[in-house]
Amino acid sequence: MNSVKLVLAGPVGVGKTTAIRSIADSEPVSTEMPLTDGAMGDKTTTTVAFDFATIVLDDGTPLMVYGLPGQEHFAFMRTIVLDGAIGVLLMLDAGATDIAGECEHWLGALRHEDPELAVVIGITHAEACPHFSLAPLRAVVRRLGQPIPIFTFDARQREQALHLVRALLLSSRIAH
Repeated sequence: MNSVKLVLAGPVGVGKTTAIRSIADSEPVSTEMPLTDGAMGDKTTTTVAFDFATIVLDDGTPLMVYGLPGQEHFAFMRTIVLDGAIGVLLMLDAGATDIAGECEHWLGALRHEDPELAVVIGITHAEACPHFSLAPLRAVVRRLGQPIPIFTFDARQREQALHLVRALLLSSRIAH
């Protein structure tokens, strides 16, 4: 049976490693290292190459899930990790100062790698941001002319994270 590959991408601290841990069928491979500039709140480590885990889909298909590092100095990893991926779950933090700018930056970087890549946007930490609005993100998506589903979710909650994985699988080339 052929496997399927998808990638989680986004800035540092959005919960990519957490989401992978919540959906993995076994302990993920992780390249977490201590943050060189010190802790960011509760976050003391960061991904330096990629995270990796597998999930077996309901039909028995193995799903390989990779998490990209969020720092720009690891941008070279995008080409390597995105190779063969059917889509990307772009994760953004609702509390980011310029979430719309981050969204536009990451969508541009992903489109640079593969203009046909399916993308679903997942917003984390929305529960901690009572005034958060999807409107700026919807405006970015409309301006770029890309039909991209946007969800809020808790990366710690397996079913919520799997909901976004299902949306990505439905949006991807394998569904066409």
